[in-house]
Amino acid sequence: MTPEEYDSLSSEERRVKDQEERTREATEQAALPYKWTQTLGEVDIAFPVPKGTKGKDLIIMIQKKKISAGLKGKDKILEGELCKEIKIDDSTWTLEDNENVHIHLEKANTQQWWENVLTHHPKIDTTKIEPANSKLSDLDGETRGMVEKMMFDNQQKQMGKPTSDELKKMEALKKFQGAHPELDFSNAKIS
Repeated sequence: MTPEEYDSLSSEERRVKDQEERTREATEQAALPYKWTQTLGEVDIAFPVPKGTKGKDLIIMIQKKKISAGLKGKDKILEGELCKEIKIDDSTWTLEDNENVHIHLEKANTQQWWENVLTHHPKIDTTKIEPANSKLSDLDGETRGMVEKMMFDNQQKQMGKPTSDELKKMEALKKFQGAHPELDFSNAKIS
């Protein structure tokens, strides 16, 4: 279904269509030999192995665009081309309680949702992802500064006070007036 066709549906038809899609996706994802979750910056993959498995029993290979994981001498549990590129040096794997493998992949592009882990596996609809609320501390310095400025300006507007840009202009005007006391600004309109 194209986005235009979807937009032409009534709200009830959209709700039904969305529910059908979520059910289909859940069924396809449940059939995979692993479970996976993602944030904008990372992908986490987990799969069970026989109880008592040791790290030396595993063969795990993580490359920029490929991955394979499994037990020595057995078929791979996970093998193929990754949906998108990863940062190899920041990606890791662990064996938890000798029965669960956890693979952590750091995305190369931290502003993009993945449709699937491996390109040959079923895709999810990334437009329907509802990300968890992030904390300001999760943001890089520049983005955090912009968000904090927007929050301050919004708060100032709600209280009927000047925004940060307006405060900067007022401060510049005060400095200029201090440097030029001979000028009269009493009737000046500053925009």
